[in-house]
Amino acid sequence: MTETHGIIYVFFESFGSYLVFFKNIIIWTFRKPFDLKNIMQQMLEIGYKSLPVTGITLFFTGMVMALQIGRAMDALMPGSSIYIGSAVTISMFRELSPVLTALLLAGRVGSAIAAQIGTMKVTEQIDALVTLSANPIQYLAVPRFLACLVMTPVLTVITDVVGVLGGAFIAYFGLGVTIDKYLENIFQYITLMDFVSGIMKSVFFGIEISVIACYQGFATMGGAEGVGRTTISAVVKSSMAVLISDYFLTYLLAFMG
Repeated sequence: MTETHGIIYVFFESFGSYLVFFKNIIIWTFRKPFDLKNIMQQMLEIGYKSLPVTGITLFFTGMVMALQIGRAMDALMPGSSIYIGSAVTISMFRELSPVLTALLLAGRVGSAIAAQIGTMKVTEQIDALVTLSANPIQYLAVPRFLACLVMTPVLTVITDVVGVLGGAFIAYFGLGVTIDKYLENIFQYITLMDFVSGIMKSVFFGIEISVIACYQGFATMGGAEGVGRTTISAVVKSSMAVLISDYFLTYLLAFMG
């Protein structure tokens, strides 16, 4: 029981530290000066430069979904693959696009944020910012937080479209479903909530990735080896946070109708 209590204590202590750090980010987000140039630079780094990897990954994910589901549908009921458009689109909109995009960002962006801030921490550049009367959270965490908050949903919207296009490619060339039938099936069965639910999830995922990565960067100790541990920890923890929170967000959205 003692060991179990210790694990629970460490978990809630760590969770509370993240919440306090998140609170500080929110506070400094609304305080002047507003570094728009730094925010735009982070949006470019997080959003635009992540577009190739997310786009290619979700395009092929849409292709795989169409191929697997379409063949399974035809095996159960010949000709039913004509409904592949709505099957792929609902899967992409609700789950695959927001979750896979967030996981890719956790690997690419989360590791980069943790490594950048961690390197600044061990080389005492953050201490230099404090000496210059600049708040490290406002200067380093807030731009990355805002960039993730904005660009994760934007990338999710793009990967939604790209994934559906990947499904259309296989539907036409692999299943014999015409593009007009594919689109007609999408518009017939898809709802606005299917699309909005994925975007709502991506907002939370962006917050989790940025907060965890920034926190791990600020907590770095131990030189270059410590930066490596920080980077790994940021990727693992943000990926786990995305997958765990996805269940609770899915349940909450289903409960809300």
